[in-house]
Amino acid sequence: MTAIHPREILIYAIAQLLDGVKHVAVGASSPIPAAGAMLLRAMKAAKGEPVPRISVLGSVEHNFFTNGSAELFDCAAQGRIDAFFLGGGQIDGVGNVNLVGAGGYPQSDVRWPGSFGSAYLYFVVPRVILFREEHSPRVLVDKVDFVSAPGVSERGVFRSGGPIALLTGKGLFRFDNSHPGFILDSIHPGYDLDEIKASTGFKFQHTDRPGRTAPPDASTLGLLRGKVLDELAETYGEFATKMRAELP
Repeated sequence: MTAIHPREILIYAIAQLLDGVKHVAVGASSPIPAAGAMLLRAMKAAKGEPVPRISVLGSVEHNFFTNGSAELFDCAAQGRIDAFFLGGGQIDGVGNVNLVGAGGYPQSDVRWPGSFGSAYLYFVVPRVILFREEHSPRVLVDKVDFVSAPGVSERGVFRSGGPIALLTGKGLFRFDNSHPGFILDSIHPGYDLDEIKASTGFKFQHTDRPGRTAPPDASTLGLLRGKVLDELAETYGEFATKMRAELP
């Protein structure tokens, strides 16, 4: 059996989460989400199926926008972006994201880049996938110190978008908007439920024996290590080179 890199599990999981979308946008500095979108496109093309449109901010070859984020926001407002990714220094159990800093705002102990358009996109993009490779209590907290973008809204507040999943380096959670909160969907190879619980600062639902995150099959792995990493190198050359060097 072919050995699989942990990040290949994440990339394949993202491709599955994106199945069915027509247009996915990926923000800057997001090589794993970009690779997941490219893998879905390669898988669809190999089957002769319609491929999704991918807009990777910061890319020349994989970006249809000519006016940067302003055009991205306009496109999202018109309902023409089906999926987007958000991360954050902190993510809590109801999907709130903190991109500002840790500690009491505005005297935050640690400052991060800022919210930018996170709150706007969170409200208008139907499928928002929360992604953070680090899975620890300092990232997955009970309550964020600052709400850059709310996971849910009060009754009467219109929003067509919101979180559908949280993917980390240890597991995949589905978001239950009616709960609201996260449900552990699967655990990545090498981890167990006790470790997931110890690494997560918020409460989540789970079965007694959560499933394992599915690895890519041989043909999908071939696409990922070939066509996808080739395409990814245009925008994320250093990441693609490092991935190739670390492959089992």
